[in-house]
Amino acid sequence: MSESTMTALESCLPQLKCHFNWNLVEGGESLDEFEDEVCNDTEFQNNEFRATVFNIQAYIEHRRGRGEAALESLRRAEELIRQEHSEQADLRSLVTWGNFAWVSYHLGRHADAQMYVDKVRRVCAQARSPYRMESPELDFEEGWARLQCGGRHNERAKVCFKKALEKEPKNPDFASGLAIASYRLDTWPQPQNPVDPLRRAIRLNPDNQYAKVLLALKLQKMKEEEEADRLVEEALKGAPGTTDVLCQAAKLYRRKEALDQAAELLRKALECSPDSTILHWRIGCLYRTKVLEMLQDPGRNEMSVQRAKLQETIEQAVYHLKRVDEANAEFPCVCSYLACLYAQAGKYDAAEHYFQKEFSKELSPGARQVLHLRYGNFQLYQLKCEDTAIHHFIQGMKINQESKEKEKMKNKLHKIACTRLSKNGTDSVALHLLAFLQELNGDMRPAEENSERCLDSGSFLHSVSFTEE
Repeated sequence: MSESTMTALESCLPQLKCHFNWNLVEGGESLDEFEDEVCNDTEFQNNEFRATVFNIQAYIEHRRGRGEAALESLRRAEELIRQEHSEQADLRSLVTWGNFAWVSYHLGRHADAQMYVDKVRRVCAQARSPYRMESPELDFEEGWARLQCGGRHNERAKVCFKKALEKEPKNPDFASGLAIASYRLDTWPQPQNPVDPLRRAIRLNPDNQYAKVLLALKLQKMKEEEEADRLVEEALKGAPGTTDVLCQAAKLYRRKEALDQAAELLRKALECSPDSTILHWRIGCLYRTKVLEMLQDPGRNEMSVQRAKLQETIEQAVYHLKRVDEANAEFPCVCSYLACLYAQAGKYDAAEHYFQKEFSKELSPGARQVLHLRYGNFQLYQLKCEDTAIHHFIQGMKINQESKEKEKMKNKLHKIACTRLSKNGTDSVALHLLAFLQELNGDMRPAEENSERCLDSGSFLHSVSFTEE
């Protein structure tokens, strides 16, 4: 390839409408987190979105330096487009061809890159620019790609779908994209009511079960629960095995505190995507919530059936959360969740292992504060090691962040001090705790005066549940 031809190729690549020109991953973003969010998300894993997923996967593979894997993903995307959009295959393939050109160029296969650029140019022959054209289908493709990437891309996705709808206002796919983007942007950057876009999407396509369940979730928040329940039942009946519908419906039932129904729906979704880390995370958290509810039942220790049910629920929560931990996915508190569950099951060695694993991570100040509270509870209520518990409550309180966890640790330390002083009025540990709490509160009264107040108040109950955080 001559130098002039090479220069021409390099100048046209930035003009192509494709993922490599959409700034999907910024410099500071983690590629691992981006990949997990985009490629393992349950929202767009159904067949009609697979070509978009393969295009994004190719973008990620290229960013990782795996050019051949990127090309394979693009071939799969191109094949799906030809199967699903045979009448518009060339138009629908423009984004994929642009991606092919970028990957081929960076692999040093300049002739292949030029071939794909030429393909784009032939389709765009009637457009003002030889390498890009204005088309609602291309706006739609960019919108879906940005919806898949989520976060900061939702606003731009909404713009893409609105632009496409201006040219084809009765297109149900474009209306669906706008409805989903509007739903995601409901509270950001300013309140945007998605009800009308969702109703429009359903009106244009009564079989749009995903839009129905999103509308149900919005109506549930608006306290219009009768219509919300009807819509979600319709959606589940119309798409009983569709992952995104199942997951959103589970969210509605979880809000209703119908945890068994929510778990059943998520398990059905898991049958379609058995290795989905996000699904294991959601199911594990559901079972953990059930464990917490069961522990708050005052009669839980009175019947062997209830104890067996609690043990079974703990095992379910542990199974799914361990799958998340083994996948090395970045989910908050997964190890401390496991630690607390093992502690409740009486498996203290396993609990200690997961607590230490969580301590070894780089945690935000708030997350570390929560961890000190949970580990302090473990030491205090399970291992009966008050000194270690005191140490961790103090460490948690030293973190400069006001929170409900900090207030709970403060109360625990105060109660511990009062109880110790009720047994020994000169207990040095108790007096040091009171002095520490005074210093944090800016309270200048002598520790002795505070100790007298503790003695007057009497001791506190030691039957606090481990689940108290």
